[in-house]
Amino acid sequence: MDVMYINDLEVYGYHGVSRGEKDLGQKFLISLKLYLDLSKAGKNDDLNDTVDYSALCKEVEEEFKREKYNLIEKAAEALSQFILKKYDRVKRVKVKVKKPWAPIGKSLKWAAVEVDRCWHRAYIAVGSNMGDRRKNIKSAVDILDESAFNKVVKVSKLYNTQPVGYLNQEDFLNGALELKTLLSPEKLMDFLLDVEKKLKRERKIKWGPRTLDLDVILYDNLVTENGKVVIPHPRMHKRLFVLKPLCDIAPFAVHPILKKRIVDLTLELEKTEKL
Repeated sequence: MDVMYINDLEVYGYHGVSRGEKDLGQKFLISLKLYLDLSKAGKNDDLNDTVDYSALCKEVEEEFKREKYNLIEKAAEALSQFILKKYDRVKRVKVKVKKPWAPIGKSLKWAAVEVDRCWHRAYIAVGSNMGDRRKNIKSAVDILDESAFNKVVKVSKLYNTQPVGYLNQEDFLNGALELKTLLSPEKLMDFLLDVEKKLKRERKIKWGPRTLDLDVILYDNLVTENGKVVIPHPRMHKRLFVLKPLCDIAPFAVHPILKKRIVDLTLELEKTEKL
């Protein structure tokens, strides 16, 4: 992966624990390492094929001064999220914030923190069988896309499907979406549970009716299990209502345990099941 560097961009900001730091402000030095593909820009010699570092510096300065934080850790985190959300070309970013005038009563060159953040690719199954099902799903997609931590890349078609497990309920509308996320699997699951709660999901009956159901199906090529989330989803390869919409947006994604493509798993299951 190619790298673009911004070294010690000088910005006057208002971050700090003390009242004086927030009122009077001080100088900060911001350094960035942007990981992206620069081959097209190198070939075409066209600014549109890269990140305009002049515009980037202006936007970073504006974002850095937009809020007043206690900690430079928070300022660095906010900048990393801003850059990754703003610039699609950037896959990973390192942000270092230096504080040359840190009020510690000692002589020092600077105090600093550096954060290293990158996008992860997750696939999310979505379903609803209460109220306005299509509206529920759209609202969930909007909440995900508008967050500072996620970006919706693709959304599948929606399929009307019969319930599984608990049959005494209305049909579901099911789909899938591809998500770029900065969250770990555990934090992503927490976020999805919060979205379900916002859209009035109540957990009264196992596999029962719900306004919204969000499940992490795949996350990068990760295989993991803990008390909160199991990846890949342990029943995904047995559920056509999961595979069919996932096949719309990621037919050639590979199940990291079964080592089979989603399209092949879908075709196998379609021989014995129908939506």
